[in-house]
Amino acid sequence: MRAVELVFVVAWGAFWLYWFVAAFSMKRGRVPWSRELRIRAVIAVIVILLVRFGAFRGNGLNTDPWRAGLGLVLFALGLAFAVWARVQIGRNWGAPMTQKDEPELVTGGPYHLVRHPIYAGILVAGVGTAVALSWQWLIAVALAGFYFLYSATIEERYLAEQFPDTYLVYKRSTKMHLPYIF
Repeated sequence: MRAVELVFVVAWGAFWLYWFVAAFSMKRGRVPWSRELRIRAVIAVIVILLVRFGAFRGNGLNTDPWRAGLGLVLFALGLAFAVWARVQIGRNWGAPMTQKDEPELVTGGPYHLVRHPIYAGILVAGVGTAVALSWQWLIAVALAGFYFLYSATIEERYLAEQFPDTYLVYKRSTKMHLPYIF
């Protein structure tokens, strides 16, 4: 394993370990498991098929140091943005599509830039991984993007119900995933 690959493995591992540990401090909530289970099952089947047909094989690993450097920068910026958003949302964070008991609408920090900065940060980190290691990782980024877009749409319905006046104003003034674009 090359040094750049090791950096990605260790950094993604540390990120997901932090995410797991931080999850213990969140507020109670409800997850509509039937809806979430369906979308996760569809994505799992797609991933199994892609793995089965060799979409993630290591052929074509990047050896260009400029691309690796650019990928590392995108990766670091994306993870930093996601962690900043996780810290900013605090105990209001939850698994995708969770309905919180006693929710609070968080619109400061990275939430001032985009409505779903955790998703945006993870996707930018994924693109950085693809740039640095192999374009084939864009398949994983696309699948995550599909799941995050679906989750964000469901979450926004909940937020519009819970905060009928303030959320609609916030939604009109802030883009979903990319500042000033989308």
